[in-house]
Amino acid sequence: MADWMKALLEVDPSQPDWEAQEQRAAVHRVMRMRQEVDAFQARWPATPGEAPGPGFTWTQLERQLADLAGCPAKAAMARDLVSATAKMSRFKPPEMVLREILCMTWALLDEGFQPPQEG
Repeated sequence: MADWMKALLEVDPSQPDWEAQEQRAAVHRVMRMRQEVDAFQARWPATPGEAPGPGFTWTQLERQLADLAGCPAKAAMARDLVSATAKMSRFKPPEMVLREILCMTWALLDEGFQPPQEG
């Protein structure tokens, strides 16, 4: 771990330096994501030589999830879920992103999950 990260994490958290606390929280989030990626890759190592799947855009994914969602509240959730996944996708292996897309789909198609309707 870089020396600046260690120094940032070792600062006394009882000090009211909000900027340093926000930086420490961001470092912790990055470290947690790195651990999640490492664990994922250890469980499912890349398989070289496989042909990649079909390409699609985040807009296309959002459009299809919203269409499948079945209600306006879930369709609106699809936009936010795809946006969050797209933002973090560059830090994760493609198969991990695929898994997140499958989980989003499962949640949006779950008939037992009905978010409150806006209106």
